[in-house]
Amino acid sequence: MTWFTLADDSLLCKCLSICMTVWMTLMFVFIMVPAVLGVSFDICSFYMRTLLKIFEWATFRMELRAKEKNQMLYKSYTNGIIAKEPTLSLHQEIQELRGLSHCQSFEPEFVMADIFYFCRRGVESIIDDEVTKRFSAQELESWNLLTRNYNFRHISLRLTVLWGLGLLIRYGVLLPLRVTLAVTGICLFIFLSTLVGFLPNAKLRSYLSEKVHVMGYRICVKSLTAIITYHNRENKPKNDGICVANHTTPVDVIILANDRCYSLVGQVHGGLLGMIQTAMVKSSPHIWFERAEVKDRHLVAKRLSNHVADKTKQPILIFPEGTCVNNTSVMMFKKGSFEIGCTVYPVAIKYDPRFGDAFWNSSKFGLVSYLLRMMSSWAIVCSVWYLPPMNREEGEDAIQFANRVKAAIAAQGGLVDLVWDAGLKRAKVKDAFKEEQQKLYSKVLVGDHEDQSEDKCLEGGNPWEDEDNQDSAKRQ
Repeated sequence: MTWFTLADDSLLCKCLSICMTVWMTLMFVFIMVPAVLGVSFDICSFYMRTLLKIFEWATFRMELRAKEKNQMLYKSYTNGIIAKEPTLSLHQEIQELRGLSHCQSFEPEFVMADIFYFCRRGVESIIDDEVTKRFSAQELESWNLLTRNYNFRHISLRLTVLWGLGLLIRYGVLLPLRVTLAVTGICLFIFLSTLVGFLPNAKLRSYLSEKVHVMGYRICVKSLTAIITYHNRENKPKNDGICVANHTTPVDVIILANDRCYSLVGQVHGGLLGMIQTAMVKSSPHIWFERAEVKDRHLVAKRLSNHVADKTKQPILIFPEGTCVNNTSVMMFKKGSFEIGCTVYPVAIKYDPRFGDAFWNSSKFGLVSYLLRMMSSWAIVCSVWYLPPMNREEGEDAIQFANRVKAAIAAQGGLVDLVWDAGLKRAKVKDAFKEEQQKLYSKVLVGDHEDQSEDKCLEGGNPWEDEDNQDSAKRQ
């Protein structure tokens, strides 16, 4: 009896050994080697086309079943959650609240009914404001077999089986493969970067460091099954400036660095991320700041200027929004990156949400859980547009330059151009917003209602810009 048990164990071990050998060989031959050499077997494109056909078939079946039951498959959408009234000036709306016609005289005094104007606008902003909905996942118009999408409730048995099969493939095959690739790529990157950092020859160190970085980024891209389309590569950033892009996910870094090397800017971290930062800075001129140094704007600007002045160093990659936005819009660019006085290379990134939601909601998911969600999705599909380089024009301040670059990125990526600071994702509303409304209302009370049509806070103005202008004036 013991002999049979030992024989079974030996056979099981041999089978597992053979499976692991085949697994590692296939991964090495079809993924690792192409990633290092920068070649592609076009497997990802075939995979993406197959998924699209499956999604189309699933949606068609759901539409057909809904039609048979005489039910609506698609949830009706409106431009907003609530129906807002046409925007009038503060003076005109308060005049209407007081029941006055335009020909009647306006008494410059406080009336209790005036508070309804602010209450209504406040409730509208709470229910359907432009900021909060930029930090939630996009609602899909078709089912991608990842979740039971909110709009799709009529799922047949055949589609349920298809969803279960997809679940098995994603978690049983794709996730282990991707985690293996990611761990292998990160370990290899740390080891080789540290090794290259000890080379005494600066030119050889710089050359090998670029190769190691690109190799590491390519392996990480493969670990996410990222399918990237680069447009207008003739505008690719050069060593005489900074590259700025809209920010949706931490994966943005490897998406861009997969095509060319950049010098990264960021805060010093601990743990695994700290080990990666230490290895990177040994072989390449990245810029890491201590927590206390980040608040020193002059120190940050000086280090960035010194880096840009050295033409042998790679361009700096910066995300001026400061936080991730949900792939539908571009929010206010912080002006610090545009005060350096160098060439700016704008880049627009747009993700296809049908294959997986790339947006990182950092207030809901930690980095590790977010990356696992990415690795368990179908793929990361995105387009990258390199825009023509832009320089600060004569008489243009840093804020105007930042807004011009932001508008160009939004137009190219098909994103909504918003003036609001993405810091509102976590920070409380600044007093400048409240003070601006108080000033406008005080003008109504004293009878000075000229230019009331320009309601800066409620109609898209940005008190942060005013504060930045005041800070610049004080420094000058």
